Amino acid sequence: MTAVRQDAWSAEDDLILAEVTLRHIREGSTQLTAFEEVGERIGRTAAACGFRWNSCVRKKYEAAISIAKAQRQKRNYMKKQGALAGNPAISSLAPAELEEGTYRSDGATEETISIDAVIRFLRGWKNSIQETNRHVKNLEKELREKEEELARLREENEQLSAQVSEVQTDYRVVNDDYKALIQIMDRARRLAFLNEEEEEAKTRFKMDANGNLERIE
Repeated sequence: MTAVRQDAWSAEDDLILAEVTLRHIREGSTQLTAFEEVGERIGRTAAACGFRWNSCVRKKYEAAISIAKAQRQKRNYMKKQGALAGNPAISSLAPAELEEGTYRSDGATEETISIDAVIRFLRGWKNSIQETNRHVKNLEKELREKEEELARLREENEQLSAQVSEVQTDYRVVNDDYKALIQIMDRARRLAFLNEEEEEAKTRFKMDANGNLERIE
């Protein structure tokens, strides 16, 4: 059973599809048989191969298709001629007429079609390569832009991390200073309270009119 794949078609898949389909056309087989063979080779369904051929690949190989059809006609003609040659009654009718009329006419038509088809095929192939190159260049440009953006974001992240670290350091310093200030204020408050108690506890004296000291309660 052919596996069903969901990934995109690669250039190699398209090439296999084109080669196998053209071979079946050239040999007089059906395209459905070609799609089934391709599906077994690349792990896709025959329907998927047929859709890919008709929607995308076929237009790139119109010249090659014309060549394959001409080769198929020549193959069929040669088989027919071989069958006629094997029948004495038919082969004795007019070999010269058959050879000069049908074969040479088909041969001239095939040659003309082949030359034009080759030219169209080469032009189409050139356009396909140019389009692929443009696509690759666009992808490379997008990749460079993404790499530059990633580098910029990394630099910004490093700067922000440094700023956060600096703020955290400043906060710890301020917090330590604040705690030290609270301790100093608390110590000063206790010392002031003790001094007041000592002043109150001290005995006070004053000198009377006779020059004697007396205690003041």
